[in-house]
Amino acid sequence: MNDLFNIQDKVIAITGAAGVLAGGTAKYLQEQGAYVVYLDLFQDKVDAVVAEAKAISEKCCGFACDVLSQSALEAVHDQIIETCGRVDVLINGAGGNMPGATIGPEQDVFDLKIEDYSKVLDLNLKGTLMPTMAFAKTFKQQGSGVVINFSSMSAPQALTRVLGYSNAKAGIDNFTRWMATEMALKYGDKIRVNAIAPGFFISNQNRALLTIEAGSYTERGQQVISKTPFRRFGEQEEVYGTIHYLISNAASFVSGVVVPVDGAFSAFCGV
Repeated sequence: MNDLFNIQDKVIAITGAAGVLAGGTAKYLQEQGAYVVYLDLFQDKVDAVVAEAKAISEKCCGFACDVLSQSALEAVHDQIIETCGRVDVLINGAGGNMPGATIGPEQDVFDLKIEDYSKVLDLNLKGTLMPTMAFAKTFKQQGSGVVINFSSMSAPQALTRVLGYSNAKAGIDNFTRWMATEMALKYGDKIRVNAIAPGFFISNQNRALLTIEAGSYTERGQQVISKTPFRRFGEQEEVYGTIHYLISNAASFVSGVVVPVDGAFSAFCGV
């Protein structure tokens, strides 16, 4: 049997697992035989997603966890070790944006709300760094482990409007490369840190920004489609396979990379 892509019984902790993309990823990985730990901020949301996950298999559990609280992260980490005996993978799926950290079409950069900007930086960048720090200590002790971060198409280029989110995701790109190097040089080649950079996917949060009810695109949506050679938005499920690969032994020599899943958006200059 070829075990390159086998993730059977790997213990995978996922932050933001009550969200759409991280939650869908969690369920997919559970369907592939992994034991998935669902982590999110509010207990009622965790309970709801775990109840759904139990319909897939009993190989799951969940905990409420604030990714910006060191004590909460350490407590949840210890609960996972007590429950599962180990942890093999951390997926940093928590993140988000706020209106005050964006520049609307009728605004300019001087309308930026610094308080909201700071919150977006914290949630996305510190909300990736802090869980990684908490779980990487165990990876160091085990001599193995995988971290997957969520970057964005807004990280490597000047995508208009989303200033705070772009800055945070650019920091995640740098942190991914930095941490991959640090862990490999000091603790060996069995600890890997990578990121994925999803392109544009339709969700409840951005549907009104990108599409209109008749199925056509807003001005913003048409700009995105015009720069996407696939000429369509991505489907949520199209992220799962890349994450599966990066977790598996098939990617055993892959670390410190940010993988676009974007329909060639990042490769195309628009002309």
